[in-house]
Amino acid sequence: MNLAYDDLGPGTGRPVLLVHGHPFDRSMWRPQAEHLAKNGYRVITPDLRGYGESPTEDTKTGLDVFAGDLVALADHLGLDRFVLGGLSMGGQIVMQLATDHPGRVEALLLADTFAGLDTPQAKQARYDTADRITEEGMEQYAEELLPKMISKQTRASRPDVEAHVRRMMRNAPAEGAAAALRGRAERPDYTNSLKRIDVPTLVMVGSEDEFTPVGDAELIHREIATSTLVVIDGAGHLPNLERETEFDEALSTFLTSSGATP
Repeated sequence: MNLAYDDLGPGTGRPVLLVHGHPFDRSMWRPQAEHLAKNGYRVITPDLRGYGESPTEDTKTGLDVFAGDLVALADHLGLDRFVLGGLSMGGQIVMQLATDHPGRVEALLLADTFAGLDTPQAKQARYDTADRITEEGMEQYAEELLPKMISKQTRASRPDVEAHVRRMMRNAPAEGAAAALRGRAERPDYTNSLKRIDVPTLVMVGSEDEFTPVGDAELIHREIATSTLVVIDGAGHLPNLERETEFDEALSTFLTSSGATP
């Protein structure tokens, strides 16, 4: 297994697999992993291939490849069925995995993500950005993204969160991030497949999210009959870090109500 990962909580606990976004790493989920592990869940947080400590030689990584890696990790850990959650690109990988391997998931978390396709301009921007960071590295790209990643309120009140987000983005391997951008530009439209999701699903979004606004979350919520929508007030694209207490409470309530108890 080539993915680096953390495995917290009792081995007998109900497994929860959390998938980070771009351009982050598994430390993105640290507050949730620690909170859920303390409450008896077994929480697995991998670095996706090409991110964090997980290597890659890809120049383009499709979301189906990421999903396949996660299934291989679950197999390696002996997890037949698990709760699966993802944020942003991680949420799109969750949608891909739920489409390709529906029997493996028993509940879903889709946070600050988008089911549809990019506009032609946004698609081209992913290719252009991939070429740019391959050439320049992550430093300037990270500084440009940071104000859009977290809300103004968070930047003013949570320097610890800002520092963590900046560190993850600046330290992301440029080649892996570029490969993911190229693969993500060619992802399928997940909108129609949402109707086939029949497991309990929590859709969460920050009220100030600029990348995937509340309207994107509302669309996912409408399409998944078994879903619940929670909007985290005052948070941007990373409510799990910006408002971790509210996020953790909503996630714990959902897991309990959906029968996914430890």
